[in-house]
Amino acid sequence: MTVARISFVRVKYLFLTWLTVFVGGWVIYVQYSNYTELCRGHECKNAICDKYRRGIIDGSACSSLCDKDTLYLGRCLSTSPNNQVYTGGWGDVDGVIRCQVGEVLHYELGEEPEPRREAAVFDKPTRGTSVEKFREMVFNHLKLPPPLSTYSHLQSKLGEQANLASLVTQILSVADGNKDGHVSLPEARSAWALLQLDEVLLGLLLQERGHTPRLMGFCGDLYVTERVPYGPLYGVSLPWPLEAWVPSGARRSMDQWFTPSWPRKAKISMGLLELVEDIFHGNYGSFLMCDLSAGHFGYTDRHDLRLTDPRAIVSEDAFRRTMRALHCEKDDDCLLGADCRTSCDVAQKRCREEVTQPNLAKACRALRDYLLRGAPTALREELERQLYACMALRGSAGQMDMEHSLILNNLKALLWRQISHTKDS
Repeated sequence: MTVARISFVRVKYLFLTWLTVFVGGWVIYVQYSNYTELCRGHECKNAICDKYRRGIIDGSACSSLCDKDTLYLGRCLSTSPNNQVYTGGWGDVDGVIRCQVGEVLHYELGEEPEPRREAAVFDKPTRGTSVEKFREMVFNHLKLPPPLSTYSHLQSKLGEQANLASLVTQILSVADGNKDGHVSLPEARSAWALLQLDEVLLGLLLQERGHTPRLMGFCGDLYVTERVPYGPLYGVSLPWPLEAWVPSGARRSMDQWFTPSWPRKAKISMGLLELVEDIFHGNYGSFLMCDLSAGHFGYTDRHDLRLTDPRAIVSEDAFRRTMRALHCEKDDDCLLGADCRTSCDVAQKRCREEVTQPNLAKACRALRDYLLRGAPTALREELERQLYACMALRGSAGQMDMEHSLILNNLKALLWRQISHTKDS
């Protein structure tokens, strides 16, 4: 009886050991497969450096990446196989490196995989194109709307703007990677490839006022921006099995657990309000914030806000064109991103052009829990009243210029009075 029991215990432990090894091996295999599909930085670097060495492309980061190895890829942050994101270092400066790779085509088990499609870049401008012709290409690219079939999710065409010529000059200055006063053909090809990426163009528009990380360098469509040390703006990352079981009210409270002290949160919030102010009738037209998720924002050591994903912003001109092209049956069909909504004209089955809520109302909604948690007692009631008045704004900001400006200025003044005498200001 004793021998039989010992044998049974041994068998049970052997089975549990085997099961643990099997499950552990399977988890490691799945994680490794996901990593190798998502993290393809070596492919990106090899492709870029091959074109650089063949004289097809050039840029301010090419020599450091391909010849000197002073620009290196660090930890993989990619969430899409086609859009590679890595931490990196360039000499003694920390940065974030982004690179586009060809589309990964999935296939069913048993089928032969199709060859990977390479992105059609670095073929413009063609040999013999003058600098003035390239300037005209860039100007028309920024101004003219693309065919409806080529709209990206957040198209960045600017339409008719008085300051486009100065923006083109700024872009040509960036394109001159070696700062010799001349844009070579390989440099122009790199700049043209970057201009096809909405986040690069929008980042250039906003970095002048310090709202986005600074563009440090580029090589082809690989580019490096300064690293934002703190992000997302708020939020707690939970293991996926727990996400479904946490009530939404508890989740909102948990998201505010590890935020800075209230005066520092107030300064960061001022940065978001200033961003809203600057993109409303800015130098290059009006823009809409179409995704105010906390993951799209971060902040620096000095608690200055940074928009880390400019794809969350779309020009109002492009938004109107997109809405005009959308068929709808109900209001929910008229949505761009997570936060840009219009209403549906049911009779015409077309989306209306006017956004239902201005940027300021969406920003106040994003900041509500963030600012109210830990707010000084003497301030809390007035702060809550102003935030809810702000969230109640309806229609586009252009339809309510005075009310929009009044609420924005009152909220900024309220926050500034609380932090102007502190070292965080």
